[in-house]
Amino acid sequence: MALLPQAGFAPTGVDLPEVDISDTAAMSAWDWSNYDVVINAAAWTNVDGAETPEGRRLSWRANTVGPVNLARAATQHGLTLVHLSTEYTFDGATPVHTEAETPSPLGVYGQSKAAGDAAVSVCPRHYLVRTSWVVGDGKNFVKTMLSLAERGITPSVVADQTGRLTFASDLAAGIIHLLSSGAEFGTYNLSGEGPIVSWADVAKRVYERAGHNPDEVTPVTTAEYYSGQEGIAPRPLSSALDLAKIKATGFTPADSMERLEDYLGELLA
Repeated sequence: MALLPQAGFAPTGVDLPEVDISDTAAMSAWDWSNYDVVINAAAWTNVDGAETPEGRRLSWRANTVGPVNLARAATQHGLTLVHLSTEYTFDGATPVHTEAETPSPLGVYGQSKAAGDAAVSVCPRHYLVRTSWVVGDGKNFVKTMLSLAERGITPSVVADQTGRLTFASDLAAGIIHLLSSGAEFGTYNLSGEGPIVSWADVAKRVYERAGHNPDEVTPVTTAEYYSGQEGIAPRPLSSALDLAKIKATGFTPADSMERLEDYLGELLA
């Protein structure tokens, strides 16, 4: 939101309870005449909660019905729809995921997102932006690890889930680039670039920058981490995204580990 005015856009931010994109009647009645672009970052993201009966209903409502309503409105009113998606639409069996890969979601969250993506893909003017491992301004993995380090906690962190961090400001910059450059409509992977790492690798770097021994972080497998717990959704082990398509439009993704260093510098200042 903060970067859009700098790029010449005049954004209007809306959220619950003012707007519920899964309310079909409300979306049909909404006055779309003042808009050219709709950026949909709304989602039900409780991956484990989506496996429950109530969570399944909420997940499909937010992640599928909502995008269906927005795709319909964008088509009817000639709007450009930017829709954020996730690597959870894949099973993680492929080391690096391309835009052309067939969806193969493992859990309800990924299934509902894949269904929403399918609806968006038939909208004439759409950018379906698939991202992963997002680090935003609120609660995030980096802040959690830093808090654990400062409290002297020695965590176990999964080492068999791999990918690249995506910082929210870089994600926003990529979306603005697509909108401003006249890039061809379609699906684009958008994440940080650089080395593919594990969550344990990231945690160890956080501990090291915070002045702690990185060996205080114990790498474990996903199966070991969730051993004995019930209601855990399956996770893709590989979350790395191929970035060749968006780079071909002239956008240069940020190096995820360099951005991590910058971010830690801000948090530790």
